[in-house]
Amino acid sequence: MIRHYALKINGEETPVEYDDGAPLLFVLRDALGLTGTHYGCGTESCGACRVEVDGKPVFACTFPAEAAEGCDIRTIEGVPEDDPVLRAFVAEQAGQCAYCIPGIIMTARMLLRDTPDPSRSDVAAALTPHLCRCGAHVRIVAAVLRAAKAGAGA
Repeated sequence: MIRHYALKINGEETPVEYDDGAPLLFVLRDALGLTGTHYGCGTESCGACRVEVDGKPVFACTFPAEAAEGCDIRTIEGVPEDDPVLRAFVAEQAGQCAYCIPGIIMTARMLLRDTPDPSRSDVAAALTPHLCRCGAHVRIVAAVLRAAKAGAGA
């Protein structure tokens, strides 16, 4: 059965039609063409689908789209190009294949908003739900710490 959703995505009210009971990830990717959020595992085990809903990180692969109605949703497409976290990831060459990076960037931005001067262990704990199959974890942590030094959370 098709459902009408009224979602606020990256600051814009967005009406959309999609299957009732669908995960937010499918609505974002299939109905709206926001393909920056990736499907990795479908079981909250990799973090590739992480987005922000009302300021909190959620796994879009399991988060029901209807639960996002009336919420403020931010995806990687809503991150400004001059964002300090994005710049730090480029400077540290943090992404190898970069499949995991959009979800990691969303988590890093939320971490730095809530903890502007994180320790290495704070960063590691925040990124625990993320899997980077390329093994770029050292560069990813360095990028988040660089972004913190640049005042990303301020």
